[in-house]
Amino acid sequence: MTGQLVRPDPATDQPSPHTPDRPPRSRFTLLDLFDESVLSISAKPARLILTMAGCVAGIAALVATLGLAQTAAGQIAQRFDAVSATRVVAQPATGAPGGGSFGDDTGEPGATPALPADAVVRATGLAGVEAAATYSPVDVGGLRFSGVDTGVLGSTTGVDLSVVASSGDLLGAELGVLSAGRMFDAGHSERGDPVVVLGTRAAERLGITRLDRQPSVFLGDRPYLVLGILAEVQRRTDLLDAVVVPDGTAKARFGLTGPQQLDVRTAVGAAQQVGTQLPIALHPNDPQTISLQVPPTPGRLSQDVTGDVNTLFLAFGAVALVVGGLGIANVTLLSVLERSGEIGLRRAVGARRRHIAGQFLTESGLIGLLGGLIGTAVGVLAVVVTALLRDWTPILDVRLALIAPLLGAAIGVLAGTYPALKAAALEPIAAMRGGL
Repeated sequence: MTGQLVRPDPATDQPSPHTPDRPPRSRFTLLDLFDESVLSISAKPARLILTMAGCVAGIAALVATLGLAQTAAGQIAQRFDAVSATRVVAQPATGAPGGGSFGDDTGEPGATPALPADAVVRATGLAGVEAAATYSPVDVGGLRFSGVDTGVLGSTTGVDLSVVASSGDLLGAELGVLSAGRMFDAGHSERGDPVVVLGTRAAERLGITRLDRQPSVFLGDRPYLVLGILAEVQRRTDLLDAVVVPDGTAKARFGLTGPQQLDVRTAVGAAQQVGTQLPIALHPNDPQTISLQVPPTPGRLSQDVTGDVNTLFLAFGAVALVVGGLGIANVTLLSVLERSGEIGLRRAVGARRRHIAGQFLTESGLIGLLGGLIGTAVGVLAVVVTALLRDWTPILDVRLALIAPLLGAAIGVLAGTYPALKAAALEPIAAMRGGL
């Protein structure tokens, strides 16, 4: 005899030496555990909602942050490619030699720095350049404009408007559109013709509304024929308030020595290459005298913006998740205190420690999973609604929508670990007495 307790033989009602006295095998299955957990958390809906609130907020913030960051990055890349990523601006660098007159690029000491007169021709010869135009503010010496609409609408007097000199392909370089008429060309510039193109707001101030009667505007006592009216300009929007004259006209009448700036529109992805070659093309002997504005690559900008947005809002989401997890932990721990009698009774009828711990872990995991599902739905809805309101295309990684609920469940299990261990450690007698 080893002193080991043995079970009685059912046939003889005598102790059987071959049957050890082992605890009966538990018939509590995982399905039972799941059912018990569902019944337990659904017994108090108000508490369930409050417990899930933190987890819902955290998951929703996480999903919305990543989705909005992806959507915003896509939108930024799209718009950046369309307008800004194809723009290169060249101008004389600070301290560059003075510009010469149109027709040569020799500098004169003391003169205003200027680009070569044939800067447009030199730029358009580069690969990747789709359009180029000069842009030079003109000093008209305080003269004011007056508009004459051939007697139909009368005339206006004394309007202060800025004057800009440019080359013929201004619309192509600045992505502009005319509402009426046409642009001046190289012939107008070479002859110094007194012609202008008005920005739409400048035309309104001068009372010029139609061009079929060939209206003119006066600057001082000199007339200028209005060839066209700018309706829209995507880049230099100040042109809508200005009077645009040909470079040759500005040279002949206002003493413009040369182009002050050169606006170049490139093919998508060619801006950096053009920015490298353009100073050499404009000034082969001293390219350092050319200052350039070249946009960063769209991919880098998109990554920077996405990273900034993610860093900022993911921090909020992480804080919300931590708060949600603490909420689940507190409520689960409170549940353990309230259900100590139930725990003691279950232990007394055969439930093992792992059954008690498993039930509380399952309950907290289910709460986290529900919070994750609801939070994911809220986050996706926030991304879609925001994209619709901003007329954007919503972008959201499908994997995020699948992982987010599981993350909520993991937060719930992690938060419920301590209360579950606390409940499993209860002795049946102590638990039935209501103490921990």
